[in-house]
Amino acid sequence: MTRIVVFGFDAAESSQIRRISSFQGAGYDVVAFTMRRDNMGADFVPTWRNIHLFKVANERIVRRLAVLFLSIFKIAWHRSAFRGADVIVARNFDMLMLAFVGRLVALKPRLPIVYECLDIHGSFTAQSRAGALFRRIERFMLDRIALLVVSSPGFVRNYFEPVQRYHGPVYLMENKIWFGDTHPARRSSAANVSGGDPWVLGWVGSLRCEPSLRILLRAAERLGNRVRIEMHGNVHHHVLPDFEARIAAYPNIVYRGPYTYPHGLAAVYSACDFVWAQDLWQAGANSDWLLPNRIYEASYFGCLSIAVAGMETGRKVAAEELGYTIATPDGDALVALLDALDPAEVERRRQALLERDPAAFVSSSGDIYRMIEQVVA
Repeated sequence: MTRIVVFGFDAAESSQIRRISSFQGAGYDVVAFTMRRDNMGADFVPTWRNIHLFKVANERIVRRLAVLFLSIFKIAWHRSAFRGADVIVARNFDMLMLAFVGRLVALKPRLPIVYECLDIHGSFTAQSRAGALFRRIERFMLDRIALLVVSSPGFVRNYFEPVQRYHGPVYLMENKIWFGDTHPARRSSAANVSGGDPWVLGWVGSLRCEPSLRILLRAAERLGNRVRIEMHGNVHHHVLPDFEARIAAYPNIVYRGPYTYPHGLAAVYSACDFVWAQDLWQAGANSDWLLPNRIYEASYFGCLSIAVAGMETGRKVAAEELGYTIATPDGDALVALLDALDPAEVERRRQALLERDPAAFVSSSGDIYRMIEQVVA
């Protein structure tokens, strides 16, 4: 059986769970080295063999560097985990550095490393000495990986090719849902949640985008009882320290708290007409280039996405008729869109999503096989 060693930043974060579970579901033997964050599911217990590195706080750069250094010793202590390994998958830059360390201490210099880039951190696009240093280190490692995996073609088109001059093998693994063997039922009817009286707009996932929060607050203020905004997920209080106080002023905004992934998705999206799908917290770079998991989750359950035209998310939403786009990222543009929508047209579009092939929104074992088999003969 092929063994995959995974390096992941947070074992309890949904994208980490999704990827590692998909490896298991595809029949691979998995062992993972992971860290944990303070604001993700504290009660989550990994279903795979997991070697815990350290707990780390968000945005504490010095602390993160110290943790990365200390992790070297833990990896060396657990180097037996590499015995029989066929490939290493490193999820993001921090983990890529540790993957190279792991390969070194395991004395396996030919063990292929797959670099799965989840996003392009602002440190790598900064026009500064530090930014140049980060890019140089990443470029050094890019020259020595077996495969680059991205969730959006925008990362390759806007960063890896023109900036890092990477022209090696690339595999596109979109942020689709992983359900395993059992897919939750999709509704046969896409009747609007409330017929537009009011529209129900969701904000779902990692709630950390200050510009998005401002847009949603503006829409709530202007539309009043014509909209209800439902927020679900983990709030990143280091970015939104006054989140609860700000939404408390709006009776048409409700925060529902975290949800279970993936089986809590049905209840979340089935209760919404639309989801605010656009990420804006790193506008001009990463946010312009990414494709978030929200568009796949929402579409599977017949919920329409709202994104910003001209960004990678907005282009996909428009091209594949996954919902609607607004011309500019501001609350007034969102208000104008919601005010102009026809309930019958919305219902038709929602029904069309439910009739799509689930493969457009859900990952399969075949997707995983194609990625891994590129580097494991």
